[in-house]
Amino acid sequence: MGDKKAGFSVFWADDGLDTGPILLQKSCDVEPNDTVDALYNRFLFPEGIKAMVEAVQLIADGKAPRIPQPEEGATYEGIQKKENAEISWDQSAEVLHNWIRGHDKVPGAWTEINGQMVTFYGSSLLKSSVPSGEPLEIKGATKPGLVTKNGLVLFGNDGKALMVRNLQFEDGRMIPASQYFSAGETSVLELTAEEVKVAGTIKVIWAGILSNVPVIEDSTDFFKSGASSMDVVRLVEEIRQKCGGLQLQNEDVYLATKFEDFIQKVVRKLRGEESEEELVVDYVSKEVNEMTVKMPYQCFINGQFTDADDGKTYDTINPTDGSIICKVSYASLVDVDKAVAAAKDAFENGEWGRMNARERGRLMYRLADLLEENQEELATIEALDSGAVYTLALKTHIGMSVQTFRYFAGWCDKIQGSTIPINQARPNRNLTFTKKEPLGVCAIIIPWNYPLMMLAWKSAACLAAGNTLVLKPAQVTPLTALKFAELSVKAGFPKGVINIIPGSGGIAGQRLSEHPDIRKLGFTGSTAIGKQIMKSCAVSNLKKVSLELGGKSPLIIFNDCELDKAVRMGMGAVFFNKGENCIAAGRLFVEEAIHDEFVTRVVEEIKKMKIGDPLDRSTDHGPQNHKAHLEKLLQYCEAGVKEGATLVYGGRQVQRPGFFMEPTVFTDVEDHMYLAKEESFGPIMVISKFQNGDIDGVLQRANNTEYGLASGVFTRDINKAMYVSEKLEAGTVFVNTYNKTDVAAPFGGVKQSGFGKDLGEEALNEYLKTKTVTLEY
Repeated sequence: MGDKKAGFSVFWADDGLDTGPILLQKSCDVEPNDTVDALYNRFLFPEGIKAMVEAVQLIADGKAPRIPQPEEGATYEGIQKKENAEISWDQSAEVLHNWIRGHDKVPGAWTEINGQMVTFYGSSLLKSSVPSGEPLEIKGATKPGLVTKNGLVLFGNDGKALMVRNLQFEDGRMIPASQYFSAGETSVLELTAEEVKVAGTIKVIWAGILSNVPVIEDSTDFFKSGASSMDVVRLVEEIRQKCGGLQLQNEDVYLATKFEDFIQKVVRKLRGEESEEELVVDYVSKEVNEMTVKMPYQCFINGQFTDADDGKTYDTINPTDGSIICKVSYASLVDVDKAVAAAKDAFENGEWGRMNARERGRLMYRLADLLEENQEELATIEALDSGAVYTLALKTHIGMSVQTFRYFAGWCDKIQGSTIPINQARPNRNLTFTKKEPLGVCAIIIPWNYPLMMLAWKSAACLAAGNTLVLKPAQVTPLTALKFAELSVKAGFPKGVINIIPGSGGIAGQRLSEHPDIRKLGFTGSTAIGKQIMKSCAVSNLKKVSLELGGKSPLIIFNDCELDKAVRMGMGAVFFNKGENCIAAGRLFVEEAIHDEFVTRVVEEIKKMKIGDPLDRSTDHGPQNHKAHLEKLLQYCEAGVKEGATLVYGGRQVQRPGFFMEPTVFTDVEDHMYLAKEESFGPIMVISKFQNGDIDGVLQRANNTEYGLASGVFTRDINKAMYVSEKLEAGTVFVNTYNKTDVAAPFGGVKQSGFGKDLGEEALNEYLKTKTVTLEY
């Protein structure tokens, strides 16, 4: 191994050596961590079958070539001998890695440790810093190896390192390299009567595969008895079929090659002793909404819920009545660093980094299913923690989260580069292609208006691209993010891939933006905080950034619109999710001819809205997210009245417990006013009149803002609609609809509403890097 190409030849028959004339050859690229087994499964076997068919056809057609080859070096007999596979240690880490993987699985590269031959399997180059571990003396090596939690770290003479995952001893016993110092500590299990029956079934399966062995004894070794890698697949599948669906991995066979050891491993699997360490969750439980809601409240780091390092907590509040839901861990700088370290280790050394794209998609589909299975509980938590109306939370907050994970799960195995024709370096030829690769550890900071949905919009694309993440939910709405963490473990995500750290933006958020090991930060929130994050990301390590920031989205309603629809959707554009909506129509421009009727109808419909408990299925309008936000909205209304805008309806807090505000309507809003320029992020409709027929004039007023997230137009005239949609300066334009987002459609703003996209194929590019490879041949 070590070559950049691998392949096979089909020979004409000779005298027994592979020295006959060549009929045809096929080749493929060798990936950095490929083994002979990996190449066999990916290329040699499937392409070999096709090549044999092609060879037979060439012979039948009389077109088969006979290309002479020299006899020297043609046979591979010598390299299959175990004595020729000993590792010579005075070489670089890359050469050592190539030697080990080139002999994996047969005959196996070996060295001497503590007086016995030990064979190495599962080598990979170590790209990250060397983890801590226990030293292991290796004969001939200039530096001891390190037994770490992920495997055995070995060192080349260039100071660089590699890691092997599995070790095999002279007696055929194979163990994870991480267990070298504890391999002999496992006690022998006494089998129950039912387990004895399973062992008998497995013995029959072994006998069927090892037909050359008269009797399967406890000491019978699967591979020394002649089994191959194809027999491993057969063994695993037969056991699954005949032993009640018991799911083993191929690696289980390699780690227990003797029948006695294999039965012990199977029994431990049956008893659950070899399953992943069970997740321990210290819930806060509440009987609410005709169910028991169980809410994690601690930091989620490296696959475990844990208190903040300094033990600090804070209260998360139910906006419906102002009561305390529970105390939540308040992440410290130490917790942030632990989470980033866990994500980095999972990306560089863990199972996630080695997982193929289709398996990654399978985990994401499973997570989407779990979100759907638990949608009522998640929607209830969202209602308690954010004040979202339950029915809306069920459909949008949770429903779109499920759709988002399913959408991006489907993208996992479709992320690909391209081949590019370039000028050839004559007389040689060149091939140039691009690869799309994950960035590494990504930080995600989300807002409080759609806690779970904002998590899904960013983290699904991030995970589909193959990254690991550290996510900070909004301080006031952490609970669905922590419930999501619990479900991610149930879905099978490896430790460290997903980390959730509740806490403040000033401490945890700022540390994420400055952290040198984070390669990308995705943020949704205010423009002011977005600017600070962008500055910190640039100063620290120039990490990639995507920002979805504030908006003042204009909605233009022409007099030729379908008025009933414009009223209904105009209200949704403002009051949807209590106005706590990043694309909410921040300013409505209504043509003079229909202005008064539009306002009258809006007020009539507002009076029909039911304000109340978000868990009541008949509620239309719930509480604002938190007390400070309600106070800002009331100040916003006071500023509008002082500047001379007409308060047509609302503008006050609802006289009941909790943080409820009346849906509000302002008219006569002039362009210079505070209400015309600044986003309220609440249930406040700001209406300005424009002259009949003044299309260009209203467009100029609509675009006279530093924001550009969304916009809308209502008209029956398709030409007018197309003209206005072209001229509006916004990332999204809605025509005769509003709030119609979809997981397949890219979403993001321009100007001071930020840059980068959530959703759609474009979102993947926010979490990928492009590598260009040019080779000469």
